[in-house]
Amino acid sequence: QVQLVESGGGLVQPGGSLRLSCAASGSIFSFYVMGWYRQAPGKQRELVARITTDGITNRADSVKGRFTISRDNAKNMVYLQMNSLKPEDTAVYYCNKVTPPLLSWGQGTQVTVSS
Repeated sequence: QVQLVESGGGLVQPGGSLRLSCAASGSIFSFYVMGWYRQAPGKQRELVARITTDGITNRADSVKGRFTISRDNAKNMVYLQMNSLKPEDTAVYYCNKVTPPLLSWGQGTQVTVSS
C-alpha cells in the first residue's frame, strides 16, 4: 500500500511563497497521475493541480499563474510551488492520485495565508 506524507506548509503573509512536498512510498508511484488537493474549513476538498507520469500539468483556474506542480519519479516525490499566495489559499493541502481508486489520504500540510 502506497503511503503519502505531505510537508512544507506554514504561515505566510499574502504575496509570499511556499513549496510543498509529497513523499510517496512504493515503486509504482511513477505510473500514477498525481495531484495536489486542498480543503478549506467548511468546504469540500478540491483538486488544484495535476501532473501526468511524463510531466504534463494542469491547474485549476484559481491557481493558474501562481502554482506550479512538478514531480521527481526517481525520488517518488511530488511538489507544489506556490507563489503570490492569497488568504483564500488557506487550507490543508494533500497529494493523491487523480484517477480512482485513490490512495489512502495522508495527514496533509496546513497552509495559512494571513498578515
